[in-house]
Amino acid sequence: MPATPAWPPSSLPRLYVEQDLAEGAAVALDGPPANYLANVLRLEAGAQVKLFDNVSGEWLGEIVEAGRKWVALKILWRLREREPVPDLWLLFAPLKRGRIDWLIEKATELGVARLVPVTTQRTIVDRLNPGRLFAHAVEAAEQCERTALPELAAPQKLESLLRSWPKNRTLYFADERGGEPFSPSAGPGAILIGPEGGFTEEERAAIRALPAARPVSLGPRILRADTAAIAAVSLWMAAAGDWDRSVAR
Repeated sequence: MPATPAWPPSSLPRLYVEQDLAEGAAVALDGPPANYLANVLRLEAGAQVKLFDNVSGEWLGEIVEAGRKWVALKILWRLREREPVPDLWLLFAPLKRGRIDWLIEKATELGVARLVPVTTQRTIVDRLNPGRLFAHAVEAAEQCERTALPELAAPQKLESLLRSWPKNRTLYFADERGGEPFSPSAGPGAILIGPEGGFTEEERAAIRALPAARPVSLGPRILRADTAAIAAVSLWMAAAGDWDRSVAR
């Protein structure tokens, strides 16, 4: 006998919504999400979609009505709880548009819990568009079936960040001048990646003076800032994150 197909099928459209979701709740969409469902996919009443809210998990919804600029849905039932997220922060100097978009996207896919732009003496980008960066995180989560989004923190100056650093969170400082082999330990962690021009000697000394800091090496080659960030996150996830155990998704 043929196998019973999984339901709902993985091919259903999947969207993030800011409204808290619950069984039987009514959801009204407008703007880009409504346009995507009604005009791009041309879905009509009765069509089903997957929705997640970054709080309660993933839900199955059904379209009740669809107009050109709005879509009304009803939540049927919960498909999955919100996934557990490894306690990892990624601290990075703002990069040029395109490269920072890619960084946000990949960090979201890999499971980073918090993203923190850090202004350093050699940072060349002094303005960020939080809305655009959040949109990239949402798109990555939608496509990769994540039920959790990273927190996007406001930009901070390096000196301020170091002054208020929590004692129980290890700060893995990717120092292009070298450090110990990157071997993450259990517990809350953070990865600090500098700008394309690197940290100044003054900044490097201040970071190394922090009791929670651990200067680490990412290998024998000099990496671009965005490459270094994703390489470091991957190493942390493999050693101390959730890549080495089965996690309910």
